[in-house]
Amino acid sequence: MPSPRVRFTCQVCGHVSPKWLGRCPNCGEWNSLVEETLPDTGRLARPAQPPEVLTIAEVPVEAEPRATSGIGEFDRVLGGGIVPGSLVLIGGDPGIGKSTLTLGVGARLAERGRKVLYVTGEESARQTRLRAERLGTMPAPLRLLAENNLDAIVAAIAAEHPALVVIDSIQAVYRPDIPSAPGSVGQVRECTGTLLTVAKGRGISMLIVGHVTKEGQLAGPRVLEHLVDTVLYFEGDQHHAYRILRATKNRFGSTNEIGVFEMGPGGLTEVPNPSAVFLAERPQTAPGSTIVCALEGTRPILLEIQALVTPTHFGMPRRTAAGVDYNRLVLLLAVLEKRAGLHLAMHDVYASVTGGMTVEDPAADLGVAVAVASAFRDRPVDQRAVVIGEVGLAGEIRAVRQLGQRVREAVRLGFRRAVIPGAAGDEWPPEMEITRAATVAEALAALLG
Repeated sequence: MPSPRVRFTCQVCGHVSPKWLGRCPNCGEWNSLVEETLPDTGRLARPAQPPEVLTIAEVPVEAEPRATSGIGEFDRVLGGGIVPGSLVLIGGDPGIGKSTLTLGVGARLAERGRKVLYVTGEESARQTRLRAERLGTMPAPLRLLAENNLDAIVAAIAAEHPALVVIDSIQAVYRPDIPSAPGSVGQVRECTGTLLTVAKGRGISMLIVGHVTKEGQLAGPRVLEHLVDTVLYFEGDQHHAYRILRATKNRFGSTNEIGVFEMGPGGLTEVPNPSAVFLAERPQTAPGSTIVCALEGTRPILLEIQALVTPTHFGMPRRTAAGVDYNRLVLLLAVLEKRAGLHLAMHDVYASVTGGMTVEDPAADLGVAVAVASAFRDRPVDQRAVVIGEVGLAGEIRAVRQLGQRVREAVRLGFRRAVIPGAAGDEWPPEMEITRAATVAEALAALLG
């Protein structure tokens, strides 16, 4: 009888070694290699005849039918709905709302007449029902299975023939023929591969919930993200009510779209107009407050950037950024010091984006600079003004993409003045007063005097 095949896999990076090592040669982590016993599958069978090879022009093109879940923000991130036969991996911190979202999606589809199988591996069937009652999402047609054994799950899928399967979570599922604990590298990889085969072979859509590590990355081997079609991350602070659903991989749509949700007593609710929500508590005539228009995918979102500048009592000033890239903040402070004459060397500077959002759009550079200058001079910015532009090291304000769409969004929310790059076009809504600024100094003179 042949001996079983044994290999050692790193739980951090997925590196495979034929022998045990104290330190992974790929990622450098200590004691991260675990033993895996692989079943003997025999030799790979050769195909009876060579496969047919086509040119790319001969491949038939068919529109992908999508099933809309009824949750607009979720469908928006996926690219318009759930594609049959697709695997969607949803990750996020504990308690962020992953199970709440998947239960809501399954309930909506079940109410629309589609058969949905919700597989819970971490909770009992009674716990899942109590959570559904608490959230107010308990449709009678929703099928529920409390099981960890992958063979039993596959058998239930074959018997039920569902249109959507929810696996909560992949770290709780195990294959009996693999002698390792659930959640290990081998179990997660092999279970996901089996579910992929079932989904593609039967045309069943699957939502898979995945755990994350303390660094915020999906737990398990890196190959897990390569196997699935779409990877969604739930972002947000548990102390804030708003959650951001962002796609980092999507084979059926764009990865630039985001969905905004609000966590309340009844679970997750959509925020179709996030700009109005983020600006609802904006202080009036307060120095250091500026409105910017950031672009997340195709959606313009108006956000408030706040800054606080105080004299430092130590030899080295402090710079703190929340929602703004720290290195970008330091760069903008250097530009203000050199090009605009603001002496910030002996001042502590704090910059934050309200609502728990994170801004990566370069168009928010000018807003951060104006907020810092407003706090430094203790002069409020015009409440009707929105600031848009990227700041260069020479102090110039550079053009940004989709400027017209940003200005129209500001007009829709009641803003009547926009400070934009000097090289922008000439066609703007008549309700908007346009102020062009070629440099940061010109923008500060126009807004702060």
